[in-house]
Amino acid sequence: MIDTADMNELRIGLVAIGLVLVLGVALFNWMQQRRYRRESRKAFAREHEDVLLRPEGDDAAAMGGRVEPQLRSDAYPLPPLPPTSVSAEPEASGALADAGESGDLGTAAVAAGIDAAAPDDPITSIPPANAASSPMPAPTPAPTPTPTPVPASGEGGVAEIDYVVNLHAAVPATEAELAEVLQRKFDFGKPVRWLGQRKAGAPWEEMTAEALGRSGFLIMKGCLQLADRAGPVSEVSLSGFHDMAQHLAARTQAALDAQDVRTAHARALSLDQFCAEVDVMVGLNIISRDSGVFTGAKIQVLAEASGFRLGANGTFGHRGEDGTLRFFLGNQEASPFLADGMRILTTRGITFLLDVPRVADGERAFDDMTHLARSFADTLGGIMVDDNGVTLSDAGIGKIRQQLGVIQSSMRARGIPAGGEVALRLFA
Repeated sequence: MIDTADMNELRIGLVAIGLVLVLGVALFNWMQQRRYRRESRKAFAREHEDVLLRPEGDDAAAMGGRVEPQLRSDAYPLPPLPPTSVSAEPEASGALADAGESGDLGTAAVAAGIDAAAPDDPITSIPPANAASSPMPAPTPAPTPTPTPVPASGEGGVAEIDYVVNLHAAVPATEAELAEVLQRKFDFGKPVRWLGQRKAGAPWEEMTAEALGRSGFLIMKGCLQLADRAGPVSEVSLSGFHDMAQHLAARTQAALDAQDVRTAHARALSLDQFCAEVDVMVGLNIISRDSGVFTGAKIQVLAEASGFRLGANGTFGHRGEDGTLRFFLGNQEASPFLADGMRILTTRGITFLLDVPRVADGERAFDDMTHLARSFADTLGGIMVDDNGVTLSDAGIGKIRQQLGVIQSSMRARGIPAGGEVALRLFA
């Protein structure tokens, strides 16, 4: 039989042990909290500059210049395009700002990196009144092409938008020497082209892997594009391109003629600033009058009857008689327009978009787009509105058209006409 006294002593011992454990845990926790507080104060002590506390306006300077404009991501996503909703761009100035304040402004803004790639299906019949006047960009040479003349530096905008290195070799460069250069075309963050002459006075050809199989090139011209919609080329990339040209010149015993890297970088910054000022997209939105929906089947019928063709990028493209893309039609909601889904698709709005620097004769293209937008609105039972849902008046549309003309005039004055080959390279 267990002694009661022994049981009491056991209980007292267990209680004592429990109290010691509780006190030990409490003491350990207190010491840990004290250590964490000390380490936290040390970690959050501001011994370096806090960018959030930097005076207003210093950020842009610290980043080295212009902060790239950004688009809203909550409207008009048209995969694989970036969001196509756009808002008034400060540099678009004047008439666009006035129209916006009056509620009459359509969508007009900088399009950051939008892919204006054309739909896959060609348009076989477009009314002559809707034709654009710009020439098509030069096609990419096929394997073993007939030499195609290329504008010399200073013509066709080559010297304007490219950092050009000229090499004059005593003997033709070997295929291996040129292949190494061509393999690095994608190492500099911007498009690179190499042009060559097989002998003095011969036409300039674009140097490709296929073209290297024939006789070598005596005179070569490397062109690194200074800017595009992603911004200016970096000074580091310019320096790397120059060093590569120097290395090629040394291996081919060629004389090298190239602009100073810092001067070229200053040109890149200037060109990028100009591009930012004219990189504008104009849009017209159609929404239902009674908050209803539009059916995809009806949109497709109207679009195809109006000369649009559905592309793989989820938008309908409208081309001129020469095949150039003039403007396109997309879903205002997140779902893209897909061939196998149009019959079941519904949407509360559609958007007509015109990429201003990529379209020649923008005012005429805008007139045609506006005419089609009004026709769609009448047929679908919708109204034409801006991004804020405010009805667009004739006066507001007129102001947009006027400013569009100003932008394209400034591009012509710069020697980079909208819709031309150089503009298509800059605003790819």
